[in-house]
Amino acid sequence: MRKENNNATEQHGEKLFSLDVRHPADIFGLKEERFRLLKKLFPKLRLVLRGNELKAQGDEEELAFFEEKFNSILEHFDRFNKITDEAILEIIASSRSQTLSSIMEAENPTILLHGRSGMVIKARTPNQVRMVESSRSHDMIFAIGPAGTGKTYTAVALAVKALKNKEVKRIILTRPAVEAGENLGFLPGDLKDKLDPYLQPLYDALRDMIPPARLDAYIEDKTIEIAPLAFMRGRTLDNAFAILDEAQNATQSQLKMFLTRMGKSARFIITGDVTQIDLPRNQTSGLITTTRILNNIKGIDFIFLNESDVVRHPLVTKIITAYEGETESGKNEKRQVKSDDSK
Repeated sequence: MRKENNNATEQHGEKLFSLDVRHPADIFGLKEERFRLLKKLFPKLRLVLRGNELKAQGDEEELAFFEEKFNSILEHFDRFNKITDEAILEIIASSRSQTLSSIMEAENPTILLHGRSGMVIKARTPNQVRMVESSRSHDMIFAIGPAGTGKTYTAVALAVKALKNKEVKRIILTRPAVEAGENLGFLPGDLKDKLDPYLQPLYDALRDMIPPARLDAYIEDKTIEIAPLAFMRGRTLDNAFAILDEAQNATQSQLKMFLTRMGKSARFIITGDVTQIDLPRNQTSGLITTTRILNNIKGIDFIFLNESDVVRHPLVTKIITAYEGETESGKNEKRQVKSDDSK
């Protein structure tokens, strides 16, 4: 949100704050109403706002107090992606930088972060809560479950939270570029144009959690990288939060390749749905074999989500249940045919 504290420089009773935001109106309001509120709260200072820079002039002691409180305001905006008049008043009146919202978040560990316009993003189902709790004690998590259970969304939220808390330096999001009944080669455009539709769900989750201007900046400087699984080969991911989504469409060798990219201070989450495998018939999903190969390794945890975790439209739960029933019925019919043939 803001540059390091050395961007606030003191020169003869003057401090200059450089705001690392594309639109200062996000902090000060469209008509600078919150800037005027600050001027009323600090009448002894001369505050001047020009573009992305705020200049404060006045008594040294008052400047030091203003710097402390303004940094707290910026930290609040960093965390919640919004700031209100009430939050500013609370910060100024408080002897601590912690606001009521921060305290409430600390008391409710299911809250992961605040997305765009302050939207609360939290674990909403028992198995999503298990993902959050497991992430505190495991560097690698497998989250396996059907569509709509929030496994990808929760994983991305955990990654964004880790980035905001400076637990990692970057986020790596990847997916296998497997054709789900469509031909990748016949899609229009260059390689990026062909691959972006496969990565769109990851973009969608990020847009809920990070303001557009900041997200664009993160992607531009590679703080957040979204790439096909094949692009991970040969890399070492240090100080990174890496997510492999749709892992059911990775072969065993591809999944092994990704898992062995793990570098120092890295955290990995692998998500997938074993009921939606789009690999060719002669290829086995690496996710299925991995649950057997890695299930006893310390530091790795497996979370299995089910229809009770579905957070989409209520019909999605019924659709999943219906398809599962059809699959089971098909298996029973095959068993019956085999039994009849053996007689």
